[in-house]
Amino acid sequence: MSETTLAAPDITLPPTQADLPYDDGIPMESQRHKMQMELLIDVVETWLEQREDGYASGNMFVYFSLAQLKNQDFRGPDFFAVLGVPKGERRSWVVWEEGKGPDVVIELLSPGTAATDKNEKKLIYQNQMRVPEYFWFDPFNPDDWAGFSLGSGVYQSITPNADNQLVSQALGLVLLRWQGSYKGVNTTWLRWATIDGELLPTAEEKQRQRADQEQQRADQEQQRADQEQQRADQEQQRADQVSSQLQQTARKLLQLGMTVKQVAELTGLPESAIVQLSA
Repeated sequence: MSETTLAAPDITLPPTQADLPYDDGIPMESQRHKMQMELLIDVVETWLEQREDGYASGNMFVYFSLAQLKNQDFRGPDFFAVLGVPKGERRSWVVWEEGKGPDVVIELLSPGTAATDKNEKKLIYQNQMRVPEYFWFDPFNPDDWAGFSLGSGVYQSITPNADNQLVSQALGLVLLRWQGSYKGVNTTWLRWATIDGELLPTAEEKQRQRADQEQQRADQEQQRADQEQQRADQEQQRADQVSSQLQQTARKLLQLGMTVKQVAELTGLPESAIVQLSA
C-alpha cells in the first residue's frame, strides 16, 4: 500500500487590523467637529477607567465586511463605543477580529455630510453593521440631534426623556446638550452623563476634581488641627488660671499665719513653690 500525501487546503484568512489601511487622509470638517469628537471620547474613556472592559474612539475605520474592504466605500464614524471587549490600542476596528461591532455610534453633522449621515450611513449602521444605537448631532446647530435604537431590525426614534436627554440603553448613560466651555470654546456641546444627569468628567476635569478633593481633605485636616490646638490652648489657659488662683490662695493663707506645710496640704501645691511665694 503506497502512502498518499494530502495537499494543504488553500485557505485565505481575512486580514487583521495590522494588514488594513487605517488612515484615509481626510481631516475633520472643522476645529469644532474635532473638539466635539475629542470631548465625547475623552469622557467615555474616563468612565471606562472604572471598568475592566470597553473601548471608545472616533474618526477611525470600522471594518465590518470584506465587501466593504473591497469597495472601499465607507469611512469610520466620528465616535463609537464598544463594551465587552478588552481594553487596548487599535489601529482600526475590525469586526471579524474583535468578535463584535460598535454598541453605539455618533455622527457629527456638517453641510457636506448631513444627508449621508442621515440616510446612507444610517442604513449601513442599521442593515449591515447592526449597531444597536445610532445618534447624530450638529455642533453648529445643536437643535439638530436625534437618536435611534435598533428594534426588530429597524431603527426606532429614541424619545427624549423628561429632562430632554437621549438615553443610551447600550451604555447605561444619557446624551445631553451642555452649555459650557471646553478647551476655551464656550458653546453648546454634546456630552455624556449618568442616568441621573451627572456629567461624565473629562480627564482634566477629573484631575481637577481630585485636586479639589485633596485640597478639601487638607483643609479639613488643618481645621481639625486648629481646633485641637485651640482646645489645647484653652486647657492651658484654664490650668494657668487655676494655678494663679491657688497661688493667690496660698499667699493669703501664709499672710494669715499658716505654715508652709499647712498651706501645701490645703492647696496641693509643692512646699518649694509655697516657699517661693513667701519670699
